[in-house]
Amino acid sequence: MKKNHKTIFKWVCGFAAVLLILLAVGGWWLFGGIITAANSIEKLEDGLYAMEYCGDYGFADFLAQGGAVSDSEVARFLTSFLSRGFYKMEGNVRTGEFGCSTICTQDEQGTVFFGRNYDWAECRSMIVHTRPKDGYESVSTCCLDFLGFGGDYVPDGSMMARIQTLAAIYVPLDGMNEKGLVVADLMAGDKEETHQNTDKPDLTTTTAIRLLLDRAADVDEAIALLEQYDMNSSIGSAHHLSIADASGKSVVVEYVNGEMLVTQTKVVTNHYLADCDKQGVGSEQSHLRFDTLSAHTGPADEKGVRDLLESVAQKNYPQTEGSYEKTMWSIVYCPLTRCADFYFAEKYDHSYGLLLQEKGSFLKR
Repeated sequence: MKKNHKTIFKWVCGFAAVLLILLAVGGWWLFGGIITAANSIEKLEDGLYAMEYCGDYGFADFLAQGGAVSDSEVARFLTSFLSRGFYKMEGNVRTGEFGCSTICTQDEQGTVFFGRNYDWAECRSMIVHTRPKDGYESVSTCCLDFLGFGGDYVPDGSMMARIQTLAAIYVPLDGMNEKGLVVADLMAGDKEETHQNTDKPDLTTTTAIRLLLDRAADVDEAIALLEQYDMNSSIGSAHHLSIADASGKSVVVEYVNGEMLVTQTKVVTNHYLADCDKQGVGSEQSHLRFDTLSAHTGPADEKGVRDLLESVAQKNYPQTEGSYEKTMWSIVYCPLTRCADFYFAEKYDHSYGLLLQEKGSFLKR
């Protein structure tokens, strides 16, 4: 009898061990990519973080379900994908009259450079490196305040907070992919929201950027992709997209009265550029920054573009009562070499080097 008991005990222990192994393997199969990405989050300096995500972050499923017409719908999808209700787009995102600038230029050898200033309030920012299983590798940037997690949220804190932070993948504000496509979101010249309503699937402004980074190799492909979707404004504001590629083609995509308009331009700030009844609508500062960048007609390499971005950084403009703008980051992309230099919070004497299609870390301090 004791021998039988021992045999049963060994069998039960063996079964339990196998069950635990299966649970562990199954759990890793379900959540391994998420946990690895969450553990990659690191603080680079006060207010600036970085992370990497290799594998499936659900974007194909997001598109297959019809996309989303609002940030809250994006949040609901991510809640399902990340599981356990970790992601919620419920918070007080500050909005207002903000500036941003982009410029596309070439050096003396014809190499294309794309510069971008992101002007906003003081905020926590993140550099995001993605290698999706069904799309292009890319590097992008995110304002973590857009996630709306509140003042107590720490991006590299608990595992729950880290998993929340993965939502940044769906909220890029600019970026470049391995094919050399570059895209940046800028506020347009007024407060008209875009909500196209046809039988096409839907995108928000930030998920449109994710779509282009994952699936467009050049400007023409980017435009063709955007034409396949209904656009819906993120954070309740008017936006336009500055898009360029390794050939030097550079356009702005704007939405006026529900219509998508494409205009070739090397410079974009915060007023409408399309040939329409809104052309020129925007702030005085937007026109000043546009004129400053447009006045440069010669070649410019990475350092030259950096200097141009510094010349239109918010530190050069008087802050009005109630204004809290700062150039939170400037970034110079080189589509040909698939690298970029990132400057944080108007510190133009120090950059983080970003590299695509390189072995090892994508980030060089």
